[in-house]
Order: sequence, then structure tokens, then C-alpha cells
Amino acid sequence: MRKEKKYLVSEAVDHLGKSDYLLVVGFDRLTVLEVAELRKSLLGKDAEFHVVKNSVLDLAAKECNFPELTRESLRGTTAIVVGGKDPSEVAKRMTAFANEKGHEDKLTVKCGILEGRALSAQDVIVLSKLPSLGELRAKFLALLQTPFQNFLSVCNAGMQNFVRLLVAHAKE
Repeated sequence: MRKEKKYLVSEAVDHLGKSDYLLVVGFDRLTVLEVAELRKSLLGKDAEFHVVKNSVLDLAAKECNFPELTRESLRGTTAIVVGGKDPSEVAKRMTAFANEKGHEDKLTVKCGILEGRALSAQDVIVLSKLPSLGELRAKFLALLQTPFQNFLSVCNAGMQNFVRLLVAHAKE
């Protein structure tokens, strides 16, 4: 392998090591300004968008022991999205950008890898529809609090009824 290619593969391996997920996207006909806009929107979630040669991505994925990338996902222009702590939120940003007016058919999700498991393009779309990590934490905490709130209302009900009885008796 040539020196330049080894450098490109090691750079791609560094990018792949930044997170426990990888989104592989095609970006046909996206302008430089549109790519800059996409990168800016991903920065808010600490995610990065990198253009990668298909052969370099294939070698880097093998070096990182990622699942085999399909031939279909390594055709055409290819970029990877890595980084950030919430893959669901990053997938939401990518699909939202792809569905914006003027970006249709310019940005396509090819596949993904999440925690060592291969994802199809359809799986990435499903991932984008999941609640974010913050939302899931809030829902979980609400579920934990509900039994305690119900227990407290049952405990307080007897005392509240007694006070209401005294107030009603005092008004008579």
C-alpha cells in the first residue's frame, strides 16, 4: 500500500474511533455551501461530516473490525458522520437535512453501524425517529417518580379528608 493511502486509512480509522456509531451517506450534487451548512448543523451535536474515498473507508472499517460494508453502500460519492453522544439526534439532523426543500435526492443515507451492528438505510431512518437521549432519560425519571407520587397521595388522602371535615364542621 502506498504511503499516501496508508495515511488516508489511518486518518479514517481515527475518525471511526471517535464514536460508537457510523453513518455512511451519499452526497451527490450537494454544493460546497450546502455541505458547510450540514457540517455546521452537526457541530451542535458534536458530530463530524467527512468525505472519504470508498476504498479507504472499506479498509478502515476492516481495520476497526466493523461489520462488512455492502458494495451498494460503497458506490458513488461517500461521506461518513461520526462523533457525538446521541446517534438518534445525529440521525435526525441528517434525515431532516436530506428532507429539506432543495436537498431532496442530494443527500442519501446508505447505511450505518451502531455499537458494532450493521444498520441498513431503513434502520437509520427508524433510529432518527427514536426520542433523543435526553427525552428518554426524562421519560425514565417520570416513570420512576410516578409510584412515589401515588404513594404520597394515598398517605396524604386520610389527613386531607380529616382537615376538610374539620373545615366543613367549622363552617356550620
